[in-house]
Amino acid sequence: MSTTTLQDHEQIRHETLRIGGRKVSTTRSIDVLNPFNGERVGTVPMATVERVREAMDIGHAYRSSLSRYERAAILSRAGLLLRSRADEASTLITLESGLCKKDSMYEIGRVCDVLEFGAKEALRDDGQVFSCDLTPHGKQRKVITLREPLQGVITAITPFNHPMNQVAHKVVPSIATNNRMILKPSEKVPLSAYYFADLLYEAGLPPEMLQVVTGDPREIADELITHPHVDLISFTGGVAIGKYIAQKAGYRRIVLELGGNDPLIVMDDADLDRATDLAVQGSYKNSGQRCTAVKRMLVHQAVAAEFTERLVAKTQAWRHGNPMDKQNDMGTVIDEGAARLFQARVKEAVAKGARLLCGNQRKGALYAPTVLDNVRPEMTLVREETFGPVSPVITFANIDEAIAISNGTAFGLSSGICTDSLEYATRFAKELVVGTVNLWEVPGYRIELTPFGGIKDSGLGYKEGVQEAMKSFTNGKTFTLPW
Repeated sequence: MSTTTLQDHEQIRHETLRIGGRKVSTTRSIDVLNPFNGERVGTVPMATVERVREAMDIGHAYRSSLSRYERAAILSRAGLLLRSRADEASTLITLESGLCKKDSMYEIGRVCDVLEFGAKEALRDDGQVFSCDLTPHGKQRKVITLREPLQGVITAITPFNHPMNQVAHKVVPSIATNNRMILKPSEKVPLSAYYFADLLYEAGLPPEMLQVVTGDPREIADELITHPHVDLISFTGGVAIGKYIAQKAGYRRIVLELGGNDPLIVMDDADLDRATDLAVQGSYKNSGQRCTAVKRMLVHQAVAAEFTERLVAKTQAWRHGNPMDKQNDMGTVIDEGAARLFQARVKEAVAKGARLLCGNQRKGALYAPTVLDNVRPEMTLVREETFGPVSPVITFANIDEAIAISNGTAFGLSSGICTDSLEYATRFAKELVVGTVNLWEVPGYRIELTPFGGIKDSGLGYKEGVQEAMKSFTNGKTFTLPW
């Protein structure tokens, strides 16, 4: 595809697949459906293993000679193009994902930030200089460090919940470091990935540096993971698949950004109006489909009743419905199956003693924002990652109990803290076993440049974010010389 209008992307057909910037014939396709009304948004190719191998060969054979300036210019131009087409691009995200227009427009802004940060980081010299005469037996020499692109290809696999921003967080650092990438976006939301790739090609990116392959992961995922040309696998998605990749990848680098079960912890000194604002935003933005969404609300028992009352009122005011209605605060979840799962987990929690205060209503993939209290940590709803707009309230008696409950799951991604006590904040920062602690913010707060990632079942501790990803995507080399 050589153009980037929404009409073109709505009419993607199965006859073509982009391999190394050219179109090749294929006879199988995947329909992309609108979660709100079930209508077909478009179709994308269903690649075979042979097509994946061809893409790998093309990527591996190519060596980019783009200068830092040229890479930065491509990323900057792509950012300008995307800003000028923000409404069109956000509409595509909304049509294929069910995210409301407010959320998809916000996502476009984040993608533009990734492009801008990537352009700036591409210009930054990433080397260091060390003097060697620092010890009694030192010499008059210098050590210079360099970072070089990988020798092989990067495989990137992205999920459905941020259709374009998750893609950008892998593609932009790859371009900034002069690498070659094979991208497999989620088969549920592939159109945004194609749109983003087209913007980059229009901005001057050699197509061999980024190839988009769409297909059934059960058929092509192993080839993407184990092909001899692959040097690094960057994956964002579920824990089970992440652990499968780790087992299958062999002697290759892997960067895994997996699930979360992030708490918002509300202490007895918290401003409850401010805390409940964070609670609803953290639970319901992006339809609750973020690894860093508020999945558990841990509330001090002294303020739990008042907190919950305010939370219910703000939840009931959260407008949800047709994702294309710009007045709505929330659209659908990704599909009806996901909505059914949330509904079932809430019903299970209620059967075990939780109290449903509002929500848990479903129509297809449209699922109402939901609040429960009397939730206990062992319930499936909060023991596992519930990837949707559900607000379970768990009470605690003191900070020791809050820390124990927070750390009591398999996950360790992020957290949000509501307190004005320096003593409390310091203890949380030191004792929560997570990758991020945000004081008076939702767990998901970050900027696109900064390190992001978790530990335990939330990832291997390697970070995403533009700077950290660029480090992951390069090989270090040292050069010494007399001085």
